[in-house]
Amino acid sequence: MAIQPNEVTIAIIGAGGKMGCRITDNLIKTDYRLLLCEHAENGKARIAQRGLSISPNEEALAAADFVILAVPDAVIGPLSEKIVPQLQPGATVILLDPAAAYAGQVKLREDCTFVVTHPCHPALFEEQETPEARKDMFGGIAAKQDIVIALQQGDEERFALAEQICIRMFAPVVQCHRITVEQMALLEPAAAEVVAAAAACIMKEAMEEVIRMGVPEAAARSFMLGHIQIPLAIAFNNVNPFSDAAKIAIGYGYDKIFKPDWKQVFTKESLDEVLRLMLHLDEKPALN
Repeated sequence: MAIQPNEVTIAIIGAGGKMGCRITDNLIKTDYRLLLCEHAENGKARIAQRGLSISPNEEALAAADFVILAVPDAVIGPLSEKIVPQLQPGATVILLDPAAAYAGQVKLREDCTFVVTHPCHPALFEEQETPEARKDMFGGIAAKQDIVIALQQGDEERFALAEQICIRMFAPVVQCHRITVEQMALLEPAAAEVVAAAAACIMKEAMEEVIRMGVPEAAARSFMLGHIQIPLAIAFNNVNPFSDAAKIAIGYGYDKIFKPDWKQVFTKESLDEVLRLMLHLDEKPALN
């Protein structure tokens, strides 16, 4: 017999944080029973502003069928050491980022299921239907987006239930792509942050540099944003080819800006290194 949403209890750890509030705002629209956990005073205030109440961690963990860890990556390891032993048998943990899972920092239990998910965020060339959706750059409010999901360990039936929860908490979702934890780590941090986010910051610095050299700020911003969009459209959507002159400039840019072996960021050694830095594994993050 299928389990109905009103038969499912979800504990959200970090419910008053930035991501926690986004998830809470979506899941309170569903029939799931929510138990909101938050220790930070500003997080508690955000929950109170929504007219919702805080549940003690111990009570929530003992009652929850699903536990969502809406907390910073660096504390997931030590936090999981505390909360996983408190879970009821058969419970499912949902992680919102692959970093800790891929790095082996999440405490596991054989009788529990562990799922990793992450939003793709609204796609650059995706048509959004309303002005509100077009302003929702992050997703999870009005803009449609895809998500990715992976089963780190556990039961397929519990995974299927977790998938439905993930679709609701990142709604509106168009497609949920099932991949592996390793594949998700290749996407983020390697492709999305180490490469794409770094390139975005370089583009912003390029604009700031020409402004410093005398180009009017409004002209520089308009020119750069247009000339960021069109190469992306050419590269990703094949709207038309780069001109011969542009190809020469691109090759010159590769030589001057990028290391010839830059794709080594996708090797296991590089991925392990950046995750060690991101998760502060050489330190011991404090749990308040």
